[in-house]
Amino acid sequence: MKKITFKSKDGLLISADYYEVKGHKGMMLLCHRSHCNRAEYRATAPKFNALGYSCLAIDQRSGMKVFGTSNETKDRAKAQNLPTGYLDAKPDIEAGIDKAYELNDNQAIFLLGSSYSAALSLLIACKNEKLKSVLVFSAGEHLKGVNLSEIIRHIQLPIFAASAKKEIQETNELFKGVNKKWVSQFKPKEAGFHGSKIMWESVKGYEKLWKAIVDFLSSNSD
Repeated sequence: MKKITFKSKDGLLISADYYEVKGHKGMMLLCHRSHCNRAEYRATAPKFNALGYSCLAIDQRSGMKVFGTSNETKDRAKAQNLPTGYLDAKPDIEAGIDKAYELNDNQAIFLLGSSYSAALSLLIACKNEKLKSVLVFSAGEHLKGVNLSEIIRHIQLPIFAASAKKEIQETNELFKGVNKKWVSQFKPKEAGFHGSKIMWESVKGYEKLWKAIVDFLSSNSD
């Protein structure tokens, strides 16, 4: 892992952790949940590396210090008096897609979102040709003033959707208008966890989730 920086769409400097696999089979952009930062993926990015995927985990401007790591993008945004709401992080994810696409020799990438960034990922995926597929964890109507379920009705991109057990119905509602052929939904038997933390080994039932993830990636990789 090495830390890199690049500019968001509005010029704000973004910090990211780059987990590179030589001769990788694909590239994944990893976006964190609220009140978090790029360190959300310190345990899971190496698992994707072991599967052959390079990963770029970014700090979005909507987040905070946790896991002993500062959200450096958020710190810069606050220093510049820039807003740091969920929708304000959209240009950060868009710039992250551009950077990951560049690191992938201008080939389509996998986009992974957690909680609010899962919602942003779906919003962006509707109009972004640099994406191969999207993986979302605890996606929902997290964006103020945005009717996400209506916006994504006509999405035509493979989607892997997972959530905590108590969030299954919310996920069902979000994707109810999307053609089922595009959505692979993982419904945990255990309690699970909100956001991408459901992939952590400390969360009961993570093995079945990872099997579903591997199956999805295998069926959507060249």
